[in-house]
Amino acid sequence: MGKKAVIIKGDGIGPEIVDSMVNILKECNLQSELVFCEAGSEQWENNGSNDESYIPESTMKTLEEVDACFKGPTTTIPKPGAPRSVAVTLRQKFELFANIRPVKTFKRLTPDRDVDFVCFREATEGLYTGIETQLTDDTAIAIRKISRNGCTRFMNSALDWAKHYELNKIVAITKRNILKKTDGLFFEVIENSLKKHPNMELQEIYIDNMAQQLVINPEQFNNSVLVSTNLFMDIISELASGIVGSIGLIYSSNMGKDYAMFEAAHGSAPSFKGQNKVNPTATVLAGAWMADYLGEKDIRDAIFTATNQIINEGKYVTFDIGGDATTTQMSEQIAQIAKSTLRR
Repeated sequence: MGKKAVIIKGDGIGPEIVDSMVNILKECNLQSELVFCEAGSEQWENNGSNDESYIPESTMKTLEEVDACFKGPTTTIPKPGAPRSVAVTLRQKFELFANIRPVKTFKRLTPDRDVDFVCFREATEGLYTGIETQLTDDTAIAIRKISRNGCTRFMNSALDWAKHYELNKIVAITKRNILKKTDGLFFEVIENSLKKHPNMELQEIYIDNMAQQLVINPEQFNNSVLVSTNLFMDIISELASGIVGSIGLIYSSNMGKDYAMFEAAHGSAPSFKGQNKVNPTATVLAGAWMADYLGEKDIRDAIFTATNQIINEGKYVTFDIGGDATTTQMSEQIAQIAKSTLRR
């Protein structure tokens, strides 16, 4: 039986960039079945905003029946009482404990910088568990939950990645001098996990210093797997995307034991909605990664090669990376090259 994936177009710019990605996969003759479902704040508001989730029950049922999903960018309304984000909901529902963002520069965009590392973010615990309490009218607290089981499965996935890509260094980002119990437990699990990997180097760096080091000398982290808790790595991976040249280039996956969700790292950018001008790269590369996960690695390789070529040539690229091409024009060029690569 063939593999199946749900496609959620999302909010804001989501539908146009997801359509671009899907068109490329179809041009490359993807064999897996794609099922389109709704989720996000726009459909939530259109349907009366009475649901407790941005994900309709029918969508959740379909998500449970497939092998993976692609989530276009969705808007999370920042008000108490509004549903939690689609991404957080799905990470916790399917126990997608590893959020993975490869960070790699393109020669044309950053000629003086050559960066290549991967950010691994624990994605089900930490402050993003959403456990908050209002103690009084003037005081509220949030719980930072860290568990040994959560850290262990997360580190196992990070070490699997390191082994697969022949990387020999783990950079642990903590604030263990202050958060002695929670980051203490996180780091203890890292040290224990590395006992089975005697050739793996371990560096611990505090979150504030890490932000500075990424700005001063990001190359020092090349060929490393950066690991951290939920909020810290959310911030650090976002900072890392600035080094590459645009958040529109950063793709990601959320991996569990037997399920995965793929997405661009950026948000729904509602101010650009419908203008056909945003960079489709992150969505296109995340979609290519999904094809690989579904067993069609040749499509992934072809799309990555084509995207790299288009960006480095600079002729058909969007405004954020120095061009004036539309989303559609850039996507069509990637599709043509990827398709011809697969025919060879």
